[in-house]
Amino acid sequence: MNHLEWVKFAEEDFDYYFQLVSDEKVMEQITERAIPFTEAQENFQKILERNRKYDIFGTYKVCEGGKFIGLGHLTLNATNEEEAEIGYMIVPEHWGKGYGKTIGRQLVELAKGTNVTTLKAIIDPNNIASRKILINLGFESEKVCEIDGLPGEILSRAI
Repeated sequence: MNHLEWVKFAEEDFDYYFQLVSDEKVMEQITERAIPFTEAQENFQKILERNRKYDIFGTYKVCEGGKFIGLGHLTLNATNEEEAEIGYMIVPEHWGKGYGKTIGRQLVELAKGTNVTTLKAIIDPNNIASRKILINLGFESEKVCEIDGLPGEILSRAI
């Protein structure tokens, strides 16, 4: 695997974002539904606002050799600045190729350059692949619960 290129999403990147969130396979274990165009546009504007607000925190477009692989995000907790959440989405054609592990590792490294002391990740408890990646990155299961009416598992690790 070559070096992954990371750049924060910008206005012209909406199509890449929409490619992910409108894909039922990608969203199956996130929201259990594809995100419609108008809702995706609203969500993307929030991403752009966060990206402008912070230097390191934000949502990154991840590419390899100019080819879009997916996204990774490091999002600061609005009420506890010592805590941030990591997450990623990968285009299905790139699943099972080690990108999740690489993106996860790079998000942890990114967080180490901040004042954050605790990282969280929220997954569908049935997402065995993401759970395995996070456990291998030092995350531990904190609790399995319902989040916004969907099954969720919160994992955390100190950094």
